[in-house]
Amino acid sequence: MTNENTQSIVLGDVEIIKVVEWQGPFVPAPDLVPQADPHLWRDNEDRLAPDHWEPERDLAVLALQSWVIRSAGRTVLVDTGVGSGRERPGTPQFHHRQGDFLADLARAGVRPEDVDVVVNTHIHGDHVGWNTVAADGAWVPAFPNARYLIPAADDAHFGPAGSYGKGLREDDRLIYEDSIAPVHRAGQAELWDGAHRIDAHLTLESAPGHTPGSCVLRLDSGGERAVFVGDMLHSPVQILDPSCNSCFCMDPAGAAATRRRVLERAADERELVVPAHFGGTGAVEVRRNGAAFTLGQWAA
Repeated sequence: MTNENTQSIVLGDVEIIKVVEWQGPFVPAPDLVPQADPHLWRDNEDRLAPDHWEPERDLAVLALQSWVIRSAGRTVLVDTGVGSGRERPGTPQFHHRQGDFLADLARAGVRPEDVDVVVNTHIHGDHVGWNTVAADGAWVPAFPNARYLIPAADDAHFGPAGSYGKGLREDDRLIYEDSIAPVHRAGQAELWDGAHRIDAHLTLESAPGHTPGSCVLRLDSGGERAVFVGDMLHSPVQILDPSCNSCFCMDPAGAAATRRRVLERAADERELVVPAHFGGTGAVEVRRNGAAFTLGQWAA
């Protein structure tokens, strides 16, 4: 199934559908990955442009996208994008943004009531925004039959117990109140820590650094493997140099250590790496190059 907003592949007995909310040049590349040597971009232009980098303006190209996974008879939605009509004064790109993500899901054959599990890889505004929709002047869960799997460490940090991310950003309180708290009130939130098995093919694992509760989702079916890494990666240059964090990583040392650990396993076990924000096909194989890594084949 493909159209301009959706593409699908099958790994073993599991179907994966990419649903794109938005894609395009986002921020200057040096701002997104400040530690990356400028030569890293230039020397790999043939692999980065045009899906991940716009060389003429030195802009990083990103996608806002979610992943629908059909596994063991259930429908799992990984991350829910920005949402529509949200107050995000600290993030101009998302402030009052109007989108049609649920219509994109419908074109992929997924109705809100069909979703059994929602996975939030972490609590940032572009990963939880369609957790809820507006109804009668209130925010309510967008997926009425779903369990929402939310990392406990992020819930504690970004929720009222952690004074909404220690009060450093007004957006953090707004995000929690319109996209997470309503799910709790509806009794649909399930907090987890360490590891959580969804079914025979899918397992969540903590991968802190980007946020305290950031996680990865591992897929293993019929001898084929993938790892959905959320915001552990924003650009392929972070595969080429895993020490480079994005400007959004809260714990730089922890994020870099997690990135290297996950990439090592992905290379050794031939896991397809599926980040939240890669453009193009959105997923790539990783290969070892001594102590470093190289980009393998992009997903078909």
